[in-house]
Amino acid sequence: MTNDNNSTGTHTDTATFANGCFWCTEAVFQQLAGVISVTSGYSGGHVPNPTYEQVCEKNTGHAEALQIIYDSTVISFDELLEVFWKTHDPTTLNRQGNDVGPQYRSVIFYHNNLQKEKAESYKSSLDKSGAWPNPIVTAIEAFTNFYPAEDYHQNYYKLNGKAPYCQYVIRPKLEKFEKAFKHKLKKQR
Repeated sequence: MTNDNNSTGTHTDTATFANGCFWCTEAVFQQLAGVISVTSGYSGGHVPNPTYEQVCEKNTGHAEALQIIYDSTVISFDELLEVFWKTHDPTTLNRQGNDVGPQYRSVIFYHNNLQKEKAESYKSSLDKSGAWPNPIVTAIEAFTNFYPAEDYHQNYYKLNGKAPYCQYVIRPKLEKFEKAFKHKLKKQR
């Protein structure tokens, strides 16, 4: 799903990932140079336009996910995959840290065959490398739907950075991410 915008020299593309609580993962991907927008939402389920409460009831089939619009001339899908794999535990089924349930599962929702091939290749290489002591359980599924989450979930860390959850859960994850990926971060203004 590429959209070439020749007037600005950007080539936009879309990636859709689920790797735990979208409050945490949104804050990570928003910092990457080349990422134009990150929308928290729900993907992979069978209930149209679900609410957060419905997804938390664990019967919609949806995962908390991110829809990432990026400039492929600045950051590649491969680089987004690297951040995806390195910022969560892809070996825990339906769980990330204290967040438990199918809505927290690890999934790459591919938009085309090239994204599928790259995701499968990266996953296979990681499994063979022994990067984790347990097998990777991340699913790689065709993109079928994405529903933006309610407004209060969008830009959660940016708007609520002083909240206890942000300070004790998101901030340490961001600090670790910033050290590992400092060469890929947006320039501070």
